[in-house]
Amino acid sequence: MIKKAMIPAAGFGKRIQPLTFDCPKPLLPIGNSTLLFNTIKFLEKLDVKEVVINVHHLGEKIIKYINSKKFNLKINIIKERNEILGTGGGVLNVIKNFSNGPFIIINPDTLWDSHYLSEVKLLEDIFFSNKNCKCALLVVDKDKSFDKKIKGDFNLKMNLINKKNQKNLKYIYTGFQIIDPKIFLGNTKKIFPINIIWDNLIKKMQLLGLKSSNNFFHISTLDIYKSILQKKLDIK
Repeated sequence: MIKKAMIPAAGFGKRIQPLTFDCPKPLLPIGNSTLLFNTIKFLEKLDVKEVVINVHHLGEKIIKYINSKKFNLKINIIKERNEILGTGGGVLNVIKNFSNGPFIIINPDTLWDSHYLSEVKLLEDIFFSNKNCKCALLVVDKDKSFDKKIKGDFNLKMNLINKKNQKNLKYIYTGFQIIDPKIFLGNTKKIFPINIIWDNLIKKMQLLGLKSSNNFFHISTLDIYKSILQKKLDIK
């Protein structure tokens, strides 16, 4: 299994306001813990040894939280000091921490539990078995999303991601991907969304995906967060 991962934690969490005025989204409570704790413990189950977390909004609170906990992996925190760099720029900013090897990017606003472990291992198999693959995403049918208002991001055929039939994009990005740092070669932008990278890979038929069979719980809005809390999910 890949031993290094990134957790993007720099965002403002605007759709969860006013809760995120004083609390960064990754530190929102879930069950008996927080979203960030849940994500790090999931990476421990994957036997990941080193994690990079990028921070910006209320970043000092995340740093204090990490320093107050004991995890069975190494955690490096990278600050986006002057401005937020976006989902793509944030990755590019920490890329030096991963040498030239592939690494995981995992979003902390999805509820990760042990049911995802076997799927992540299958995703890794897909990534390494295809020489043309530069990035592999774990996706899920939007019908399995707790938030029924989330629109689809992609379509999927034979593990190849595409955006054909824009009016009927069926699959949602779960927040887990395996990425080859070489895909950023030649990029001249500092601030940009990861979608730019994905779209370029789709054109080259180099973006692969795996369909998850799990129900998808994602903290997308304040109302969805409150509804998920009411369900009192048993996350293991």
